[in-house]
Amino acid sequence: MLPSTVRILVCTVRQDMRKSFDTLAAVVREVLKEEPQSGALYVFVGKRPTRCKVLWWDRNGYCLLAKRLHRALFVVPPADEGAACVRVDANALAQLLSGVAREEKRRGPLH
Repeated sequence: MLPSTVRILVCTVRQDMRKSFDTLAAVVREVLKEEPQSGALYVFVGKRPTRCKVLWWDRNGYCLLAKRLHRALFVVPPADEGAACVRVDANALAQLLSGVAREEKRRGPLH
């Protein structure tokens, strides 16, 4: 469980999920205009909305959580027009990481 004091910022600009620690930290600085070592969680959704990464600083290094959904999509919450990020709480983060089911396009039974 996250402390209620932890800021969680979801980037509204889709990112290339090949980016890793340092490149995502640069996105935090340049796009979000935030300090990546502030202790906040920074959430990025890929160009494909089935991929997501969360970056945070933990005392002496970056941590990176990656998640790929198979039958759901990550949905970024709406932000003010022109905003590069939206602040959410821990419940909204949990919902975002759970994904939203997408319509099954297969016909017939699963194999």
